[in-house]
Parts: sequence; C-alpha cells; structure tokens
Amino acid sequence: MSKRAKGKLSMDGGGDLQSNPFDALSTEGLSKKAPPVASTAPKKVKPKSKGRVEVRREKAGRGGKTVTTLREFPTHLPLKELEAMTFELKKTCACGGTLKGRAIELQGDVVDRVIAQLEKRLFKPVRAGG
Repeated sequence: MSKRAKGKLSMDGGGDLQSNPFDALSTEGLSKKAPPVASTAPKKVKPKSKGRVEVRREKAGRGGKTVTTLREFPTHLPLKELEAMTFELKKTCACGGTLKGRAIELQGDVVDRVIAQLEKRLFKPVRAGG
C-alpha cells in the first residue's frame, strides 16, 4: 500500500460500510405527538408589481391637442398584452388611442383615470414631465 492510501477507507464494498450507526438507538421513551405546526393564520402578501410605467401629458408637436402617453413598459411584457391593455384603456377612459412601438398614446387629458387603471393592474405608474 502506498503512503497516501494508509488513512483512507476502502470504497470497494468492504464490511466497514455495511454497519449502521443508528442500529443501537431505540424509540423507547419518545413521545408520539406530532411535531409543532406553524401558525395557520393567513399571511398578508403584498402583490408584486409588474413594473414601472411613465404616464405623461403632452401637447407639443400635436397641433395644440392634448395626449396622454404611457411609456417605459417592462420588456418582459409581450406586445399582445400591450395591445389588449390599449384596447381596455380606450374603453375605460372613453377616448381614442393607439399603440406606437411600446408606448401607448391616448387622446385627451386622462392621466388620473389611466393611473387608477394601471394601479389595478399592479403596475407602478409614475407621473413624468411637468
């Protein structure tokens, strides 16, 4: 045997590995009670935000017309979901609008209604601009 192998156990299935160190233990004297259970009171979990959205009222370059824009949607939202959200916002705000790229444009000053709807959808709306 080499010098390195002197202090090591044999891993070839010898008799040393067949003994169970827990054989000598007994369950006598142990209680049969169930382990303690954590409190069953429901915990209030704050729903996770879907992300930050900039809500801005703009007039510049639109012939004096006011437009509410929603920008900076999280990139994990698919365009299909943004299209559906545009349709729902147009219905709830009673206005026209469109989806341009990843920005929603709604006709008129509907910032307050849009913010309320975004909060219901678990977004974090932020008023941008002046």
